Amino acid sequence: MGDAKVIPFDDDRGRPRGASAAGSPGGPGRREKGPGRSSADRPPRRPPLTTVPGQGSGEVAGTVPDQGPGTVPGRGRGEAAGTAREPGPAGGDGGGLLQRVLGAGWEEQAARGLAFLRRRVTGEYEVDDFGYDEELTDQVLMSLLRPVFEKYFRVEVRGVENIPADGAALVVANHSGTLPLDGLMLQVAVHDHHPADRHLRLLGADLVFMLPVVNELARKAGHTLACAEDAQTLLERGEVVGVMPEGFKGLGKPFADRYKLQRFGRGGFVSTALRAGAPIVPCSIVGAEEIYPMIGNSRTVARLLGFPYFPLTPTFPWLGPLGAVPLPTKWTIQFGEPLPTDGHPPEAADDPMLMFNLTDQVRETIQHTLYKLLVRRRSVFF
Repeated sequence: MGDAKVIPFDDDRGRPRGASAAGSPGGPGRREKGPGRSSADRPPRRPPLTTVPGQGSGEVAGTVPDQGPGTVPGRGRGEAAGTAREPGPAGGDGGGLLQRVLGAGWEEQAARGLAFLRRRVTGEYEVDDFGYDEELTDQVLMSLLRPVFEKYFRVEVRGVENIPADGAALVVANHSGTLPLDGLMLQVAVHDHHPADRHLRLLGADLVFMLPVVNELARKAGHTLACAEDAQTLLERGEVVGVMPEGFKGLGKPFADRYKLQRFGRGGFVSTALRAGAPIVPCSIVGAEEIYPMIGNSRTVARLLGFPYFPLTPTFPWLGPLGAVPLPTKWTIQFGEPLPTDGHPPEAADDPMLMFNLTDQVRETIQHTLYKLLVRRRSVFF
């Protein structure tokens, strides 16, 4: 232990491994410090390394951590020289991840959504005297109905350009399906497919405005009571008004009578159109009859609930809530040529014979179009 010598680490630098100094008794890899060795024989000492504030203790000034071959300082391992890192928003790659998940333009959509919520909370939105909320309809209600329209029922719209680009018009359509989904799909068809972005204001039955929640949603969506006064007011404002004259007689008819139009009332819609000078646009809807095939009607339950009918279908009420899911039939909505009314004098609205003739003409046009669409249809579901 007393003969042990201190071997400086600097002596081995720059020497090949396994080489030893001549005359060293310790054998390979050992050198004995002789008395005649001066400071000039020692390798020069490196100046002390100083750290830079903000760097880790292992990073020194003027040094670059080893990042592997082909890398450029400042880039992560695996980023080759000559490549630039794609700039992203502050906070890392969260923006890129949201863009991949939510799609391009998600920031703008989020901003619009927040602005919409702010207006709803602060009350900075407008409704007309019927309760129609155009912004809520466009932003929320149509967004909820559009997937049903496009993906579930796969509605094909024809002849929507027959609705005038401006001014009043009265759309008259057949009614069916046990539940009034055809009216909602008709509203989406006009809203999304008309070249002039017209809005359809539907006339609804009394029961619609007696049900809680449904009443508020119907008003917000632009629906109003099916009475001559409301229809007249809307037409005089230049709105597109929709009416289904069959009412509950068409909506709740048995499946055996599908696509057979019921009585169109007393022709009140024709009188309203004549007074406003608005054209009448006949509309035929194929596909709604089969969504809830009504094979029976429980009149006792209907009287207890105050409904005009209580449907019995192959799935309802036997399957419970699952039976309320409509069948995914393929729909077609076709708008016919408009029937002008502005050529008649104002007193024509009080002529019962003229109203009867015009009502029968509109009804026959819709019925004939239904037959043509049914002949061309390949399948109920395709």
